[in-house]
Amino acid sequence: MTAWWQRLKRWAKALRNDVMTLWFAGRHPDTPLAAKVLALALAAYAFSPIDLIPDFIPVIGYLDEIVLLPIGIWLCLRIIPAPVLAECRARAEQWFEARRGKPRSWVAAVAIVVVWCLAIWGGWLVLR
Repeated sequence: MTAWWQRLKRWAKALRNDVMTLWFAGRHPDTPLAAKVLALALAAYAFSPIDLIPDFIPVIGYLDEIVLLPIGIWLCLRIIPAPVLAECRARAEQWFEARRGKPRSWVAAVAIVVVWCLAIWGGWLVLR
């Protein structure tokens, strides 16, 4: 159990570093537009204090953090040019060495609230 737990902790730390790398890559001038948009969207969602699928919903609530977000990060890291990725990884490591906390994305939080409000309103229109 200890080896499994250590692997899980390493994976979580790597995922945290990858999200920060995407945050920097999304602002890098040499990142292609498609990768930039995807990187910023993934980083904003990861840094958002609100989830699109709330965690209290059994099984599905953790689907975005355990499956969808890592797959999106993996795909995005594959389309960013290697020199840009290396520079952004170094910046992410410096960020954490300086002991800064992860940024919060309140824009993404607002967008998620808007999506939920639209879904509730759409459901109300259909069911009334």
